[in-house]
Amino acid sequence: MSKIDHSLFKADEHALEHAYGNCPKCDARLQIRSGRSGPFLGCSGYPQCEFSKPLHEYQYHELKVIEDSACPQCGSSLAVKKGRYGLFIGCTHFPQCHHIEKINQKAETAIGCPSCNKGQLQERTNRFGKRFFACDRFPSCKYLLNDAPVLEACPECEWPLMLKKNGAHGEYLQCPQRRCQYKILSSE
Repeated sequence: MSKIDHSLFKADEHALEHAYGNCPKCDARLQIRSGRSGPFLGCSGYPQCEFSKPLHEYQYHELKVIEDSACPQCGSSLAVKKGRYGLFIGCTHFPQCHHIEKINQKAETAIGCPSCNKGQLQERTNRFGKRFFACDRFPSCKYLLNDAPVLEACPECEWPLMLKKNGAHGEYLQCPQRRCQYKILSSE
C-alpha cells in the first residue's frame, strides 16, 4: 500500500491573498462572495466598504454585422450580438458607444390586462427565446401568461379571456384561472 503525500494538499495561506486584487475604494482585499444572483467579487472590508463587481465581466458575442446599418449615436455599423439576456442589436464600437436595440419588439395583443384593468397584454420573449404574454404596466402589474390569450370569456367562471393551447387532440381553449381550468375543445 502506497503512502499519500499530505503536503500536496496543504495550501499556502498566502497563495490566494492577492488573486483578485485590492478594492479601488479602500485598498482592502477583494474576495469571492455570494449573493442572490450568484457569486461576485466583494470587498473584504464589508459592511464599511460596499464595493462589488461581477465575478466575470459582462460578456457578449458578436454574431453578425448588419450591412448598410448605422448607429444613431456614433455612425458605426450595427451588429447582432448575444449577451446574458439573449439576442440584441448593438453598436460595433462597444464599449465606447453603448447603443443597443431589442431584436424582438413587444407586440401588442389588443387585449386588456384582466388583473389590473389598466394595461394591455404584450407578447415578449425571455432570454432563452420562449415567448410569453405580460401586462405592459410591469412592474406595478405582474400578470403573466405562458400561452396566447384569446378575447373570449370563460363560460364556467366568467374570466374575460381564455388561453389558446395545443394538445394531443388538436387546438383547444383553456381558462387561465388555476381554480377553474375549464377547457373548450375545438370539436365543440
